[in-house]
Formats: sequence, structure tokens, C-alpha cells
Amino acid sequence: MSLWRLLYLRSARSHRRGGPHYAGSPVRQRRNSIALGRSDRLLSGTEEPALGAHLVTPRLAFAHHGIYVGGGHIVHYGALARQFRRAAVEEVSLALFAHGHAVFVRPHAAPRFDCHEVIRRARSRLGENRYGVLRNNCEHFCEWCVQGVSRSLQVERALKFPHAVRRTIRAILALLHLNPTRAFGDSPGRSPPL
Repeated sequence: MSLWRLLYLRSARSHRRGGPHYAGSPVRQRRNSIALGRSDRLLSGTEEPALGAHLVTPRLAFAHHGIYVGGGHIVHYGALARQFRRAAVEEVSLALFAHGHAVFVRPHAAPRFDCHEVIRRARSRLGENRYGVLRNNCEHFCEWCVQGVSRSLQVERALKFPHAVRRTIRAILALLHLNPTRAFGDSPGRSPPL
């Protein structure tokens, strides 16, 4: 069984257990995600995001990004929904975008474009199928829509700090109930290899 399938099945089980809700569906809140910014604000269950809002939904070791275009719809790179298989920019419901996770609003202190231009820019790329984790992911897309610059802080952090990769691997191993200490050969007083 693939790692992604195993992670999906585990998350599906946690949905059935209940917990916080967003728009009537179970939600997992993961505020401690390494991919969330300090200023990201949790969207309450009844709150509708502002038009053109940059939305973020945390996952195991990363966050998925999209642009709110109104009417309960988001424009995003669909690759995350396809388990990192190449997929086009698409417009989907907020529930499908969130996929059972909490949704946060990422504020931009000085956005380059107004909300209507952000939406126009997002929709102008509908159908584009050039997803790339390191160079053209969902965060690159949203930053381009709001700021006019294709950028991913998650990618920059991961490339700048290799220990983030190690934390990600530890989180996955912990989720799978494997002993991360044994997997990395950690022992007291010794610095483990990456």
C-alpha cells in the first residue's frame, strides 16, 4: 500500500471521530504546521472569506493554498487533490479545497492588486497544467495572483533549512506509528545524520 493511501486512510478514520467542524463537515485543526505563517488567521465555521482572499489549509507537513473567488468557490492548483499527480488550475468548492482540514486566511499587508484583479488573475490561469512542487505550486500561484510575484515561502524554508525535511520525515514516521528515533539512529549525546 502506498504511503499516500495509508495517510489518506488514517485521515479518513480521524474524520469519523468528530472534532471541530467547518461548514458542517469534520475538520482537523493543525495550527502547529510548519507551513502556516504567524499572521495566518483561522476562518470560523460561519465566516465567509473576503473576495480575493488567499486561503491556506494545513496538511501533514505542508499547506495547500487557494484564492477565494466568491460563492463558496476557490481557484487552486488541483495537484494536491490528485496526490501530487499533475493537475490543472481549477475552481472547486471550499469544502473540496479544505478536504476536511481547517482553513486559514493569509493576510497580505500591501497586496499589489485589489480583490477583483486577484480573482481575474486567478481565473485567467484556469486549465493551466504546469504544476511543479519546487517552481510552480499552489503557493506560487496564490502569491502571483495577490502580489504579482511567483513565490513559495514553504519551498524557500525547506530549501534553506534541511532540518525541516527531517521534521517532516519524523512527523510521517510518528503518524505511521514508527519509532523516529530508531529510524534516524538517534542516541543520547550524538547528533543524528540527516
